[in-house]
Amino acid sequence: MFQFYPFPPRRLLTVRLSRQKLLALLPVMFLFTACASFNIDQATQTVNQAYPEFTQGQLALAADADQQRSRQNQAQEILQQPLALTQAAAVQLALLNSPALQALLAQQQADGADTEQSARIANPLLTFDRNHMPGELELGRMLSFGLLDLLSLAQRQNLAQRKLSQGQTQLSLDVIERVGQVRAAWVKAVAAQQSLEYAKQVTDAADASAELAERMRKAGNFNALQAARQQAFQADAVAQLSMARHVNLSMREELVRLLGLNEAQEKILKLPERLPDLPDTPRTPESISSFATKNRLDIRLAQQELDTTAQRQGLDLVSSFTDIELGVRRDTIFDEAGKGVVKRGVEVSVRLPVFDWGDQQRTAMNASTLAASYRLQDTVNNAASHLRVSYSAYRSSYDIARQYRDEILPLRKRISTENQLRYNGMFISVFELLADSREQINSVLAAINAEQQFWLADAALQAELVGKPSASSLTPQKSSAISDAAH
Repeated sequence: MFQFYPFPPRRLLTVRLSRQKLLALLPVMFLFTACASFNIDQATQTVNQAYPEFTQGQLALAADADQQRSRQNQAQEILQQPLALTQAAAVQLALLNSPALQALLAQQQADGADTEQSARIANPLLTFDRNHMPGELELGRMLSFGLLDLLSLAQRQNLAQRKLSQGQTQLSLDVIERVGQVRAAWVKAVAAQQSLEYAKQVTDAADASAELAERMRKAGNFNALQAARQQAFQADAVAQLSMARHVNLSMREELVRLLGLNEAQEKILKLPERLPDLPDTPRTPESISSFATKNRLDIRLAQQELDTTAQRQGLDLVSSFTDIELGVRRDTIFDEAGKGVVKRGVEVSVRLPVFDWGDQQRTAMNASTLAASYRLQDTVNNAASHLRVSYSAYRSSYDIARQYRDEILPLRKRISTENQLRYNGMFISVFELLADSREQINSVLAAINAEQQFWLADAALQAELVGKPSASSLTPQKSSAISDAAH
């Protein structure tokens, strides 16, 4: 349980500085101003080094025309390869070609620059005034700046560094999420394409069955009920083929969007004919147990949020009471003879807390820090649970897919072979043979769906291991529309 202790109020500092001492502070102010810095190239390189299995070292912001042209050429080379686009190549293509991913990096650069800017001292204010009185002319000049800005400069620099670290963690999470989406979209697109081919086979078998039934009905060898059943199956198969075509188009276009392909690039996109084979052995629980709380990005981000909120609370505490500005003044007074007298001095401006004592602002700061501490506790508590659910989805989908591969499909093939022999011996009719063929194709469609669910669970688990919970891995997956309709 996190305990929160409000920061004690600070005593306001009484300043008595000579003009020489004030001027001597200026170099120190410039020195502190240059402390916090952000570089998007360093940020992307950090992600590349920390998570090469996600970025393949390809994450970078294309900031000028030459860089954009180079990355487009690399993307075109991947698309024009004679081999179909693998999952790893799809991730690489997205990192090179996706405008959405580039927009994410550009926004990260903008946020980092804003954070760096917030740590700098506001520019000093130069005030000039001219007052004319009978027999006298007064010229006044004053250079002023926020005293609290100067006194809190080191704290603001520290806060900026914390924000930059928090932004770096968030960038890693966003990139991992994007890569996970590409992996899942590739799996869905390949599975939909594979299912479409089998849906065509179902329709071909249904067409042949319906045509033969109609001929036999006309010849008087089939009654109307038997013919109607074959025609109903044929009509249902045609409807499911239309659905399979739409699903195939939809899944392919989802992948096209994530890859950032234009119309010309989409036309040359080639996908594999089938999903990859299942791995020989699945991941073991022992191999992932160490990831429950170790180096997880979600826990790191929640901790950084708490640290940043607490640091900001300490920084804003004094300003919730008052604000102070310090100015160096030089006035020159001229008499009628033109002789001038110079006056020098220091001015301090203090905002008096008469109407607003800042109590609600401090209450809000306390509540924000407390909320951040509870969010951290909640993230730590849920990390292991999310990982267990994600692994359960991975392992159960692996077992189901392997059951189809090793048991169901071989049995269906054996049944088909036996029915072929029975048909050759004239023990069953052609309609029974066609029905068995349909059943075998339906089992293949279910196996494709099982393999799809496994590879989706595998992509979700990879993201979960580094601390990016996937909503799809936390709920049981339903069968695809094509597979449901086939049954």
